[in-house]
Amino acid sequence: MNTKEKIVQLADAFIRTKGCNAFSFGDISKALNIKNASIHYHFATKSALIIAVIQKHRDLLTKFKKRVEDEDPLDKIKLFLNTYSMARSEGKISILGALAGDYFTFDEHTQLELKVLTDSTLLWLVETLKAGKDQGAFYYTTEDKTKAQMVVTSILGAEQLSRISYDHDFKQAKEGIINDLINRK
Repeated sequence: MNTKEKIVQLADAFIRTKGCNAFSFGDISKALNIKNASIHYHFATKSALIIAVIQKHRDLLTKFKKRVEDEDPLDKIKLFLNTYSMARSEGKISILGALAGDYFTFDEHTQLELKVLTDSTLLWLVETLKAGKDQGAFYYTTEDKTKAQMVVTSILGAEQLSRISYDHDFKQAKEGIINDLINRK
């Protein structure tokens, strides 16, 4: 892994554990034992670094979608929610959960990149939910987009709350999302 990749990886970890506004280039340079100038060589501003982290997660989302494309809709949703569980097990939260609260502090370009990632996530989720509903695997009465928003806000809220409460609360919330989709009312 080259220096630029290490910087992005560490920034990602800081964002998802401490928060976007709780770390600086100095924190990264200290952790990597490099000078701030080395970070500025790759990223002129913190916004540029945050955008690189967001783009990394867009690439991860693309890989995830490719990896699960042949799965049935229920398994896709379970695997999607498991990515949030893996982050929680590492003491992190999702990039969407970590950055959403700071959205209005970002410049326009960073906001746009975050919006693209969010929209891509929601679009995939809408398509997956619709396929599951069409196949009779999911039962819900709201619009597909509304249900996708409900799933995302539920899991983002659960990961935030589980920072304060207990990890089993997160697991129960995740199971509740699945049960809500598969149980007929």
